[in-house]
Amino acid sequence: MKFLSLEPFVPSGSNFEASKQFFQELGFHINWEADGYVGLQRDECRFILQQFENETFAQNFMLSVKVSNVEEFRSSVLDKQLPEKYGIRIGQITPQSYGREVNVIDIAGVCWHFVEQ
Repeated sequence: MKFLSLEPFVPSGSNFEASKQFFQELGFHINWEADGYVGLQRDECRFILQQFENETFAQNFMLSVKVSNVEEFRSSVLDKQLPEKYGIRIGQITPQSYGREVNVIDIAGVCWHFVEQ
């Protein structure tokens, strides 16, 4: 027996529809939807966006996503003007012991660590 995947439930914050649209603009597509939940996927990366608002929880929730090119990822977010459009925050690319990363704070306040592999 082996584990096949891990799909965290990520809070949407107060605006579920805007959060769903934001992730689609990041390149995720919808696999399924059901009453306040939506399964999102880009390549092999999957998660479940949950219609849930709890600021304290969201601001203490972090995810690490491995990407092939952190500069290309950051540029695409800025080129699409997602910070202006959705009020998200994106940091600078920083070297870490585990790889170069850029952090994105999403609509709900969740911190996504996009790490180059």
